[in-house]
Amino acid sequence: MITFIGDFECRADAKGRIVLPATFKKAAGADELRFVVRKDLFENCLVMYPFDYWEEELENLRRRLNPYNRKHKHFLRDFFRGSAEVTLDGNGRFLVPRRLMDLVGADRDVVLVGVDRHIELWSVNAYSAIADDPAALADLAESILGQPDKEV
Repeated sequence: MITFIGDFECRADAKGRIVLPATFKKAAGADELRFVVRKDLFENCLVMYPFDYWEEELENLRRRLNPYNRKHKHFLRDFFRGSAEVTLDGNGRFLVPRRLMDLVGADRDVVLVGVDRHIELWSVNAYSAIADDPAALADLAESILGQPDKEV
C-alpha cells in the first residue's frame, strides 16, 4: 500500500516540469509512473493520485452514482473537467497542465505534501497561509479524535 508523508518545496524548471521528491518516488514504487491530477474539491490545491488509487476512487464513484440522474451526471462532468493524467519521465519529472496550475495560483515554486495515499500540490504562498497554525491541528485532533467512544 502506498503512503505519502512529508512536505517538500519544489521548483519547476524552465519548461514547467517538477521533480517528484525521492521520498515520494520510493513510496509510489518503481511501477507507478502515472498519476491523475485534479483540482481539490475543498482546498485551493491540486491533488495527485497514483493511477491505481485513482482507479479505486473511480470504482467507488461508479458504485454511488447513477449516470441517468441529472445531478450525478453534472457532478461527474465537473469532477472530470479539472483532471489530467501526468507521467513521470526518465528523470522523475512531471508536467502539470498550465490550466490546472493557474486554477490554484501555482507558478514555478510549489509545495508537494504527502497526505496518505495522495499528494497535494500547493502554491508556496497558499500553503504557507494554512501551515503556520499548530494550534489548529490540536483543535482539530481534539474535536475529531478526542471524543470518548460511545461504546465505552
